[in-house]
Amino acid sequence: MLLNIFVFILTFCIMEFMAWFSHKYVMHGFLWKLHADHHKKDHDSWFERNDAFFIFYAVVSIGFFLLWQYDILKIGLAIGLGIFAYGLAYFTVHDIFIHQRFKLFRNANNRYARAVRRAHKMHHKHLGKEDGECFGMLIVPWKYFKK
Repeated sequence: MLLNIFVFILTFCIMEFMAWFSHKYVMHGFLWKLHADHHKKDHDSWFERNDAFFIFYAVVSIGFFLLWQYDILKIGLAIGLGIFAYGLAYFTVHDIFIHQRFKLFRNANNRYARAVRRAHKMHHKHLGKEDGECFGMLIVPWKYFKK
């Protein structure tokens, strides 16, 4: 049980690095065509091509659930839940809190909330795939707390 809790927490933390890495090198790299509409909205739909990245991580999470269910990987459930929990946190912070795709958490105004908003605003100031900054989501550079 303790191993599963540790693996869950570790997976959640590793996912922040994975989000940073995939955002910087995949989304702002060879899959920019899927991510570009998130920086410069060129459509009228509520959905973005960028939403495909959520599907990718959901499939990875489900894969770990299946590895656990069929007794192939004992810690598969913990890993799958860690990926799912990070995805839920990412969706809550990025899509709901920052981009207001659902009108919730509009009045959150604590120090961390302001830092997250500032960092993400700096990321979106760049409309192209080059010269970006602040590719992570939950871990915010210290300089955005100081303003």
